Order: sequence, then C-alpha cells, then structure tokens
Amino acid sequence: MNGEYRGRGFGRGRFQSWKRGRGGGSFLGKWRELKHRPDLNKATGKHPEQTPQSLLLQSTLDQFIPYKGWKLYLSEVYSDSSPFIEKIQAFENFFARRIDLYDKDEIERKGSILVDFKELTKDDEIAKLIPNIANELRDTPDKTLACMGLAIHQVLTKDLERHAAELQAQEGLSRNGETMVNVPHIHTRVYNYEPLTQLKNVRANYYGKYIALRGTVVRVSNIKPLCTKMAFLCAACGEIQSFSLPDGKYNLPTKCPVPACRGKSFTALRSSPLTVTMDWQSIKIQESMSDDQREAGRIPRTIECELVHDLVDSCVPGDTVTITGVVKVSNAEEGSRNKNDKCMFLLYIEANSVSNSKGQKTKPSEDEYKHGTLMEFSLKDLYAIQEIQSEENLFKLIVNSLCPVIFGHELVKAGLALALFGGSQKYVDDKNRIPIRGDPHVLVVGDPGLGKSQMLQAVCNVAPRGVYVCGNTTTTSGLTVTLSKDSSSGDFALEAGALVLGDQGICGIDEFDKMGNQHQALLEAMEQQCISLAKAGVVCSLPARTSIIAAANPVGGHYNKAKTVSENLKMGSALLSRFDLVFILLDTPNEDHDHLLSEHVIAIRAGKQRAVSSATVARMNSQDSNTSILEVVSDKPLSERLKVVPGETIDPIPHQLLRKYIGYARQYVSPRLSTEATQILQDFYLELRKQSQRLNSSPITTRQLESLIRLTEARARLELREEATKQDAEDIVEIMKYR
Repeated sequence: MNGEYRGRGFGRGRFQSWKRGRGGGSFLGKWRELKHRPDLNKATGKHPEQTPQSLLLQSTLDQFIPYKGWKLYLSEVYSDSSPFIEKIQAFENFFARRIDLYDKDEIERKGSILVDFKELTKDDEIAKLIPNIANELRDTPDKTLACMGLAIHQVLTKDLERHAAELQAQEGLSRNGETMVNVPHIHTRVYNYEPLTQLKNVRANYYGKYIALRGTVVRVSNIKPLCTKMAFLCAACGEIQSFSLPDGKYNLPTKCPVPACRGKSFTALRSSPLTVTMDWQSIKIQESMSDDQREAGRIPRTIECELVHDLVDSCVPGDTVTITGVVKVSNAEEGSRNKNDKCMFLLYIEANSVSNSKGQKTKPSEDEYKHGTLMEFSLKDLYAIQEIQSEENLFKLIVNSLCPVIFGHELVKAGLALALFGGSQKYVDDKNRIPIRGDPHVLVVGDPGLGKSQMLQAVCNVAPRGVYVCGNTTTTSGLTVTLSKDSSSGDFALEAGALVLGDQGICGIDEFDKMGNQHQALLEAMEQQCISLAKAGVVCSLPARTSIIAAANPVGGHYNKAKTVSENLKMGSALLSRFDLVFILLDTPNEDHDHLLSEHVIAIRAGKQRAVSSATVARMNSQDSNTSILEVVSDKPLSERLKVVPGETIDPIPHQLLRKYIGYARQYVSPRLSTEATQILQDFYLELRKQSQRLNSSPITTRQLESLIRLTEARARLELREEATKQDAEDIVEIMKYR
C-alpha cells in the first residue's frame, strides 16, 4: 500500500495544520461516531490502530483524493467526475511548465503567487482546455481562483516530495516512511487583468463579478485581525467545535455535534488553537480624474477595498493603484441615522491583487527617494524619447510645447519647464540623511489676463503626477492632511490632502494671493518636504516632496512699480525666499507685440494652428537678407533663442509623449555640476548678494544659491545629460536675471 499510494491521501502529513483549525469540524465528535463504523476502515484499507487524526481527515470519503489540499480550497466533496478536475489539471500543466520561473520559497513564505492574466489567456493549452477562461474568471471568480490555488498547491507539493525523496536517497534513509510535506494555503493573485472598469460604472449588476479598477488611494485604515474560524465551547458537555465565519460576519453554531447532547448555548474561545485569524485592512480608492472623464457637478466616486493576508500594507495614501478583485456587498454602516435601513447595501471590493505604480515598498530607502513615480515604458515610448532627445534645439521645442496656446512669455515657460524636470535630491551626510530638496518652486505674479492659470493648468497636465488646486476654495487641511474618525470602527484615519497626493510630482496652486492664512501650512512643506501633524494623539509626519507652482495677482489688481516685490504681493519674506523663481509679468502696451499677440489669438480661435499671417510675412521680408540662417545660436541671449521666429513652424510634442519624456528623465537621469558651471553660479551669487545690500529687493540668502544649483541640474536633465555644462549655468543665470 505504501508504495502505491505514497503521499496521496488527503492530509496524511497534515497533522500540524489540522491543529490550526484546517481540518474542519470537531475532532472528538467525529471520532466517537467513527468507532461505530468498522466497515469504513475496511473500505479505506487503513489499519484501525492508526492515529485518529489521519482517520478523521479521510473519514468522509471512501477513496483517495489525489489532491492533498482539496479541502483547503473547495467546499465540495471530491469526486472523479467533478467539473473542476479538468480545470485544475489545465492549470497544473500551466504552472508545472513555469515552475522554474517562480521563486518557490518566496511563494511559500508569502502564501501567494502572481499570475499574469495576459499569459494565462495567451497560453495555447489553457485556451484548448478552458476556451472561455476570461469569462469564467469574470463570472465565477471564487471557484476559478480556488482551482488555480489548488493547482499550484499540488505542483509545489509534488515538487517538494520529489526533493524530499532525492534527499532521502542521498542520505540513504529508508523510504518506507511517509514524507511529511506541508504546503500552506496559497492565494492566486491575478494581475494585468483587462478590461479596466470605470469606477462610476460599478453598480449593482457587477455584484460577484471579478473586475479591475484604477484610482488613487485616499485613505488607509489600520491593520486588524479578522477571524475566519472560531472555536466554540458547548456549555452543556464541554465539546469544542470550530465554526467558520464567512465574509467576516459573526454567527453562532446552532447545535452541538455530539448526538447525546445537542446543546444550544455556546461560548466563543478566542485563544483556542482552532481559532484562525488573518490580517485585514480597508482602503478607500478615489477615481483618478483625467480630462476625458471629467463630468461637471459631481463629487469624484470612491469605493472601499478590503485587503487581506499579504496584500496589507501594500499602498499608502497618494499612490495610484490598480486593484483587481471581486465586488461584494456589505450592510450599511451601523452609524446610519435610520435604524430600519436593513435593506441598504454598500458595494465594496474584496481585493485579489494590488499593483502599485509607485514601485513596491520593498526597495531600500535611498532608491525610494531617487525614483519618483515609477512609470512603465514600452519600446515605442523609448523610441519616442530617443527621438525627442535627438532634436537639435530641444529646450526651445519643449518650452514651446508646454502651453502653445499662450503667446510669448518664453522665459516664464522655461522656468516652468525646469520645475517640471527638477533637480536631483541630495543628502548632507549619510548618518542623518538630511535631504537637500531637489524640487524647485516657482511663483508667477502678474496683471490679470496674461494666461497665468492656463500655464499652470498645462504644467499640471503634463507632469507625471500633478495636482491642481485653486487658492480661494482651499482650506489648510485640504492642502496638508486631515484626521478623520472612521464611522464603523471609531479609530482615526489620515486622509491625504493635495500636497501629499502630489508627492514626488507637482502641486499647482492658483489664486495664491487669495489664500488667507493658509500660507503657514506651506512653509514646512516647501523646505522640509514633509508635513508633520499632531492632532488627537496622532503625531506623525508624511512625505510631501512636491514642486509648488503658484500663480498670484498683485495687491490691488495691478503691479505697482513704485513698491517692492514683497509689498506688491503682501507675502512674508519667509515664504518668498522659498521660491526659486519669481516671475513678474507686466501688461505694458507695445505695438509690435500686441499685433503679433492678437493675430495668434485670432488664428487659434479660427482653428488654424500654424497661421503664417500678413504681419509675419511682412516682418520676414523686412529682415536683413545678409544674415545667414546658420549664424551661431549660442551668441544670442536665451530669450531670443527660445522665441519662435516669425514664419518658423514648430511642431509641439503631444502632452502624453512629453509626460513620458519627463517621467523618464526624472527616473533615470541624475546630473552633477561641472567645475565651470559651479564657478559661474558662485560668481553670480556673490554679485547678487552685493546688489541686495544696496537695493531693498527680495532678500538673497543661501537658498538662492541652492536654487541656482537645482535649476542648473534641471536644465541638464531636460536634455538627459549626466553633467551640467557651462552653457546650462549661463542659461539659468539669464532666467534668474529676468526674474
């Protein structure tokens, strides 16, 4: 018998796991019943003197189950004609072919395996055996995932048994004893699932279906233990039974399993070894509002998701995640006003896999700071990035692609483009790791009607991660972080505000002057790059590594040249000195410029993108015909080099491509300064300090030197170079002089 059936009967080696409550049912009760069924022992071909545990696990069936973990995954009784068998075999072949690609120890330790949905659907054998795999996963997710789990369980068990047999052969041990192989319950996590469902479409008809959602995590609860099986003690006869609690709903068993007793009152044993708990965490996901889905007049939809086992702690507020899972319903919260709302249900998602686009949290901290939002690049994207980088006058192209609707203001756009790329983050020393911030902040001040908000919107759309808020409708807690009380459990949860959601990206604040007293909230976020919080016994600090780009109008509507900058803005010098670039846009009448501007606006309104109009033609003819087109570019000042010469057509980079390019640059390029560049920056800084003592302009501090370094790095990063040259430094000095 040993030779024929070795390692097959269910749970032969499952002695330990039975103790943890996996065996189901109570041990004593069944054992008592078994004594009176001698025919069973004959049927199973087992010796009566075997341990009661192994008998218990085999007792209900009169045949051997080839799958050791059948009861762990499926509630049905095993039969050869079961419809699941062929599915399980198909998945088994699938995993057996790929078993060497997986890290087996990792799977056992985490208790989960990642399966790529695309691989699954493209696999020929699976397509042949289970032709409609995608529909089955969508409509009956629980059973399909259970079959996958059982298949990988079986593959691992066989693999381990083979290893054990090899080891035994090497050691020369006798092979007649059963090998104890214990594989834990393994969850199958399907990722790359398609199609993505819009959050607004998740309605009642999705109940029980398997869907994939994409959104931003706005709230994460604490991790709590959730009980899946509870041991109950019968008050009458002291019988202990384990009772499973599905979906986290607590209910009592109805009667005692002992035939003589049949008691009705039970007490729960929370510390019994038969009680099984698992980690549980709930997160709230808000749909990411992109332009094409933005609907006027409705609050962005949110949905709760429940994470269990190894998924807990896989995301923090502000992450963009793709969650696949099963839509379930729960009763409305206990705190609802009407006590009679028993029929009100809430949809939530029981997550099966979470893919975090911000990079897994397993990386050491230095990498985490270096990489921003981790973007995925396809081969097509990389070719496009290479194509963009090989353009000869790249700075001009990017500046003019930033917001092509706005005419002129090249240097302001250049400053905004540099803020998009950002400098590289550095540390003072390795011991304390005090970061020197790498994100530049820009403030654009100017008379009304010059398109400041347009430029701000454009920058936030192009940034790989951009949040746009308007100052007059913002509160301090909306910018930083809110502490809210959870209605169901009563503990506090942090809800991330705009600066935390824009972590490692850009936060655009419009109407900066109308913000009232919210400026104090920004002081810490702008320099220390984190937000600390002490409320209601919660003391913590959250990262907010954002570039702040603000647009403001001067006090009284128009810029008064007789006053200083800080008087015009009514802002404290503490806040002003934190901005690397402060641009002042003045609306001064100028005939040539006004002529060109009006034509640009009319051409855009008429729908002509590149209108070469009468004025431009006239100007082209009036240009001196002797100057060669190939004259040396770098002799001209930057503002001239960035201007689009009348008659020249520029093909702006589309926003999606520009976003990829910026993401690539921020992720993989970290430039250093060359010696010539440092010399230029130092001389310019010393000159600035000299001047600032004479004039009562905005204060010049070491922050200005740091911002010069940051912007020079950003200028090099814009062209994907690892070293900032003398030319880069000169460009930055010119932008600084313009401000």
